[in-house]
Amino acid sequence: MEYGRRVGERVKLGLPDTPKYGIFRTETPGGSGDKWFRNFKAYDCVFARTFKEYRELDLGYLYCYVDAAKTMAADPNQKLIHRDCAAAGDDFCTFDVLPTTEQERSDFNSKSNDWKHVDPRLTEGVKH
Repeated sequence: MEYGRRVGERVKLGLPDTPKYGIFRTETPGGSGDKWFRNFKAYDCVFARTFKEYRELDLGYLYCYVDAAKTMAADPNQKLIHRDCAAAGDDFCTFDVLPTTEQERSDFNSKSNDWKHVDPRLTEGVKH
């Protein structure tokens, strides 16, 4: 959560979000604004690939909570979540932007350790 918060603060300053080595291939069949996420597919994520290579998906997908944290740092009223997550055993990542709940905002602001509920796909864990 803290790393995501820091990335979100950098984004608010106009600095880059995902490092250039993060995602190698994407598909976006049209759309703009937040709605483009509904059709966006990210393939070849170096993080997911590394977690798979080391057979550490059970640990590695936890990194992906950074996406909700960085979007909430930029705007506490919305979060980016995963519909599919390559680091949790899916073939690619897909995302959605949803409004946050009062509980999620409270947990984020208090840096609660019980924050896993923010991204339901990640809460499911790894597909074995």
